[in-house]
Parts: sequence; C-alpha cells; structure tokens
Amino acid sequence: MKIHLIGIGGIGMSSLAQYYLAKGHRVSGSDLAQSEITDFLKEKGIGIVIGNHSRNIKEDFDLVVYSLAVKQDNAEYKKAEELGIKLKSYPEALGELTRQYFTVAVSGSHGKSTTTAMIGLILAKTGLDPTVIVGTKLKEFGDSNFRMGKSNFLVIEACEYDGSFLNYEPKIIVVTNIDKEHLDYFKTFLNVVRTFKNFILRLPKNGFLVANKDDPPTYKVSEGQNKFQRKFFSLKQKEAVKIKRILNIPGQHNVSNALAALAVARILDVKDSVSLETLSLYKGSWRRFEIIKTKPFIVISDYGHHPNEVLATLKSAREKYPNNPGSRAKLGRDLLLRRNLSRPSTTGRKKIWLIFQPHQYQRTYYLFRDFIKVFRQAPIDEIIITDIYDVAGREEKKISSSVNSKNLVEKINRPYIKYMMVDSAEKYIKKNIKSGDILIIMGAGDIYKLAGEF
Repeated sequence: MKIHLIGIGGIGMSSLAQYYLAKGHRVSGSDLAQSEITDFLKEKGIGIVIGNHSRNIKEDFDLVVYSLAVKQDNAEYKKAEELGIKLKSYPEALGELTRQYFTVAVSGSHGKSTTTAMIGLILAKTGLDPTVIVGTKLKEFGDSNFRMGKSNFLVIEACEYDGSFLNYEPKIIVVTNIDKEHLDYFKTFLNVVRTFKNFILRLPKNGFLVANKDDPPTYKVSEGQNKFQRKFFSLKQKEAVKIKRILNIPGQHNVSNALAALAVARILDVKDSVSLETLSLYKGSWRRFEIIKTKPFIVISDYGHHPNEVLATLKSAREKYPNNPGSRAKLGRDLLLRRNLSRPSTTGRKKIWLIFQPHQYQRTYYLFRDFIKVFRQAPIDEIIITDIYDVAGREEKKISSSVNSKNLVEKINRPYIKYMMVDSAEKYIKKNIKSGDILIIMGAGDIYKLAGEF
C-alpha cells in the first residue's frame, strides 16, 4: 500500500509512520515545519515534504492518515477527499491496529509516555517481543518512539484529547491519573472524568483495568466496575519502597508509573525479578527529566507543560539535588511567600534555574490560576517564563489575544520570576549561571532546542 500522513512530524503520527514502513508499505508524509522527527523519518526512507500542498497527494495513494491538528480545509485533506482516497484520522488508524493485537493502552493526564516505555521495555526484556507506540524517544528503541515486535502484543500511549482513545479496543487499560487537562476540548473537568469512564467501559469481559488508587478521580471512576478485572497500584504498597530505591529517574510520580508497569507485567505473568531489573536499568527518555549535560553546570530538558507536571518535575529536581538552595521551608516558606521577600543568600551554594515555555494559549488561559499557584510554591531559585508556544490548529484568536506570559509573571508577582524572550533568557543564563548549578529547560513546544545552546 501507498500511505501518506499529513502532520507526520507529530510524535504519534511519526510512530505510526514507522509502523507502516516496518510492515512493508510505501510511506510518505508532510508537515508544516522541519524538525528532529522529520529528519529522523527521512533517514529511515520515508518521503518527507515540508508544507501542506495539494500536489503532495497522488492518485495512486491507498490511504491518507491525518493528525487531529489538521482541519478539513487543509489542502492535502481536500485533495484526498476529491480523489476519493480513503481518509483516516490518527486515532482511527491506531484504533484499527488495536483490534489486530492484544493491546495494552496506557492512558492518563500525566505519566503516559514513561509508563508506556516501562511496560514496553519489560515485555521486551521477558521475551514477549511487543510492538510499542509511545509519545517519546527511547535510547533502547534506537532513539525512536517506535518498536516493531513480532508477537501479538501491542503497547500504546492512549491520549484522551478529542476523545481519541474511544477509538481503541484494548485488553488492558492503564489509568495513571485524571486531571484538568485539554480543557480547550473538554471545557469542564467533569467532561474529562466522563470520557475516561467511557474509555474504561470499552474493556471486554476478560479485560483488565490497572488504576491508580492514590488518585481520587481515577479511583472513583474505577469503583463498581465488575464487568472486568481491576488491579490497583498505590505508593502505599510494599513494592514502592524498593522501586524508589532502584529507579534512576527521580520523583514519586515515577515510582507510581513504575508500579503501574509492574501491575501490567504481573497480569501477563512476567516474573517480578525481570520487571524490577528492567526498571532499575531504565534511565528515562527524551525530554522527560533528560539530563543533557553535567559540566560545568547541569542541563535538564523536560516536556512538562501542565501545572501539576511542572510542580512534579521541580519537586523531583529538589529531591535529586537536595543540597542546593531554593527550599524555603527552613525560613518559614509561607511567611516568605506572603511577604514577597527575596530568596535567602546563596553564597557558595549551587542554584536551580528554570526556563519555562507555556504550551498553547488555551491551556494557559484555562489553567491560569493553577500556574500562578504552582510557580508561587516552586521549590527552586530562579524562574524565567518565555512567550507562549502557539500550537497550530489548536488556538482560538479570542483566547490567544487575552492571555500572555508577561501577564502571568505579573500575576505570580514574585521577585525570583521574570519574563524574557528566549534569546534574552539564553544570554541572561549564560551570564549568570555558575559551575555546578542546575538549569531546567521545560515545555512541550520548541524550547527544547535551547538546551543545545548550552
């Protein structure tokens, strides 16, 4: 078959493109901008075109798959429709695969990529040889977000945006947590919860639900579901202590992700010894607390873009680097915040810096108060917030004109938080950062490119 993907540079679309290529299909794709991902796909032999043009669609194409960011007035979409070529959205195309495999679908507002990676690596280690479609690149997969297996096992990252995961038919569903995410689509948290419940109800009678008992919304939607088997994981279970000790990636949230992976492995009769060994060897993935360099100062790249993800990552940094200043507890944290005082003296000690790029105007708008709350309690030393990353096809002009980073910084109103454009932030950090300091570069947009400048 000849298959073309519109928006092939997306993390999910690029993984699907690699699947089609591995299956022997002729694959091409287009994207609005060149990126690491499009370059990687081109090297693998996929025909890449930058820009959306009707001429990219050929009459002999058998299938055109399009990203959810692609609208029906897109030139390539319209041309495919005009030629009568079969069109499928990314969730529809992935949904078709879930019906062909024994599928493990990892869902949740946060932690999907890490949990999917852990499960995929455990199943590969034990010889179950899964196909894995994940939302981040793994060194173990050859710096790819895809692994082609020979068995009937498929492990996928199942996103809730636009109700995407309602297209999937898994045998095992993992729910890491349920939070106020993608409110540009859902509008209310109640709608988020309802959609997760509808996804869970897609499990067959012989299916399994693996759910986070520590997360109240997840536990609530999981209660009373007797149609299938339920397996809960919790930081209170005895394995949590051992997992925290062996994990190379910091943070309680990652212990929770590992416990979810362990629960899935047990369902599939994988020995705990194999699971724990795999988890102990896991060193993280692309833009998930990824340590880019360690000398003369440490640079960490992170994908976090939701307030709770930001806070979890910053707490992880404080946990990993406890001897740095920034923990204001000893000085009376609440008092310090209330009085808007400057940070304690850091003479002779190392600092933790953050450059954060908000992702999407609508997310910033809907979670504005949450961002203010998180940054006011952020346990690090200096924070720079850059301009909001504009997500093509996902923004409303009315909202994008009513919110900006300058206003966010003004509302946070703390002396250790500044607004700067990316170029200025780079110059400021290079001038002021000291040997041994820690710099976190965070966001889901193109801010990760800044890590290369250090």
